[in-house]
Amino acid sequence: MALSEEQNATICSWVESGKSIAEIQKLLKEQLSLSYTYMEVRFLVDDLGAVYIEPESNKEEEIESEETDIEASSANENKTDGSVVVDVDAVIRPGSLVSGTVTFSDGETLGWQLTSAGQLGLIPGDNPEYRPSNEDVQSFQSQLQTILQQKGF
Repeated sequence: MALSEEQNATICSWVESGKSIAEIQKLLKEQLSLSYTYMEVRFLVDDLGAVYIEPESNKEEEIESEETDIEASSANENKTDGSVVVDVDAVIRPGSLVSGTVTFSDGETLGWQLTSAGQLGLIPGDNPEYRPSNEDVQSFQSQLQTILQQKGF
């Protein structure tokens, strides 16, 4: 179904105001009585060449957030004081419910993943023979449980 120029302009204005694809999909249904799937709306926005414009306040918050993330990641990288550091991936490994990396007290880093069946597994790193100590595994599991609870898992 082809949209009118007015409808295209309305959609572009929604994009420019920062509406998400899901919000645009909902607005199309409510205001224009058009029913599109999420993917169709995504393609529509892409075809229109609409560009998301972030408000100034969000850019400042994002810059501050990035600076905090950089400080936290460099603090984690510099941690060789014998503690275990657990990170969650922003992009989840295929076949996992959630995934990430863990750096053990001896500096060895492994990947980890939790499947939808609830199975937790460590993914071998550069040294496939590496086995963390029992204390490190217990610390990893307790930190992971805390992090996942905070993230709503």
